[in-house]
Amino acid sequence: MSEIRDKGKAAKEASIVLNVATTEEKNHALQLIAEQLIEEQDQLLIENKKDIEEGREKGIDSAVLDRILLTPERIEAMAEGVRLLIDLHDPIGETLEEIHKENGLHIVKKRVPIGVIAMIYEARPNVTIDAASLALKTGNAVVLRGSSSAKFSNLALWRVIQRGLEKSSLPVDSVQLIEDTSRETAKELFTLNDYLDVLIPRGGAKLIQTVIRESTVPVIETGAGNCHIFIDESADEKMAIDIVVNAKTQRPSVCNAIETVLIDSNWLAQHGKNLIKALQEQDVQLQGDDTLQAFDSNIAAVEQNDWSSEYLDLTLRVKSVENVQQALEHIATYSTKHSESIITQTDAHAEQFLNSVDAAAVYVNASTRFTDGFEFGYGAEIGISTQKLHARGPMGLEALTSSKFVIRGTGQIR
Repeated sequence: MSEIRDKGKAAKEASIVLNVATTEEKNHALQLIAEQLIEEQDQLLIENKKDIEEGREKGIDSAVLDRILLTPERIEAMAEGVRLLIDLHDPIGETLEEIHKENGLHIVKKRVPIGVIAMIYEARPNVTIDAASLALKTGNAVVLRGSSSAKFSNLALWRVIQRGLEKSSLPVDSVQLIEDTSRETAKELFTLNDYLDVLIPRGGAKLIQTVIRESTVPVIETGAGNCHIFIDESADEKMAIDIVVNAKTQRPSVCNAIETVLIDSNWLAQHGKNLIKALQEQDVQLQGDDTLQAFDSNIAAVEQNDWSSEYLDLTLRVKSVENVQQALEHIATYSTKHSESIITQTDAHAEQFLNSVDAAAVYVNASTRFTDGFEFGYGAEIGISTQKLHARGPMGLEALTSSKFVIRGTGQIR
């Protein structure tokens, strides 16, 4: 039997035990994992350094290396994320609906674990901890398959989880890591219907589309982030500049950072120079349409197919539009349905934007960087879903549950 099938089978068996685990048992396991992360911090940094050095030798982009990088602060943040989950309400077992029929049947719809969740993800080793801790809190087993670019870090983090689970009452097999990062193992994972209940890809557009196209296991799509901000004619100058700079530069390598700013032509004429100056002072490389190039000769040209790109670095596209309707049309054409924002002081335009934009998160007068499980109060997130079925937006605990009907009778027949 292959590694994939072995670990899928083990996770399926562990899920049976997890299905009836108590909140106290799950929280205790999470506490042990958080403690283990801090205890083994030095070894984690050593293993992570191997990934960073290997990545540099292979010429991996600096934005990707930033996502792989572990620091003492990032490890502490991972541990804190696990601790936060302990304090969050356990959704398993809660009543979603209750019906008392005239014939005496008592019908209750209850929240239950999904079963076995598989995660396939690129770069970010923090996903190893986020996915494992969210799955455990919701009584799910999880099979993790990271990328070769973070293989040492992922393996070290998985061993931390295992050592934490060994001290708990939960099965060590509750969290599995596929150590072989070849394409062949990924393809085998896509068709592991005997053991997996759902597959969640987290990474670039190419990975996500490959999983959607090839998987026979049900998929929850976590989309790439080609995010936009539209600066309306009535936008406050300082607010608009502050939000755009934050949404692009606070951490450009993440999916909720913006890639395009659409600017009302009247606002551009009055305030555009100050916006451009503020972005250039942060080393943002601007690309623009003909209007923006004429406005500032330092702005490079945008090729037509570039409007769809997710750069994940300090490259930003800028485009002039005549009104909110043109902005909406551009977003509808190029958005990946992740996060979109309007900066405006006109209530009617804000409402038009909120009602018209088809995205998981739609903002008025705020940075798209808030599309995040922590910021939404979910604790860690397993991803940001851009689809419309089952879950949408940051996926916290409730997104990793299903439901079942429990019917109690006293001998009723139909």
